[in-house]
Amino acid sequence: MSEIEIKQMQEKIDAGILLAQKRLIEKTKKEDGELVVVRDGKVVRIKARDLK
Repeated sequence: MSEIEIKQMQEKIDAGILLAQKRLIEKTKKEDGELVVVRDGKVVRIKARDLK
């Protein structure tokens, strides 16, 4: 693969990850659920509705 092809592939992967995150947050908001994230090295639970 050329450098250009690698960059294009990485951009597609990044876009897919962002879309998956958005969908997960939307689904969890509808279910009034919580997400588990790492903040300052600690694992915490946050309500999805509290996210932007």
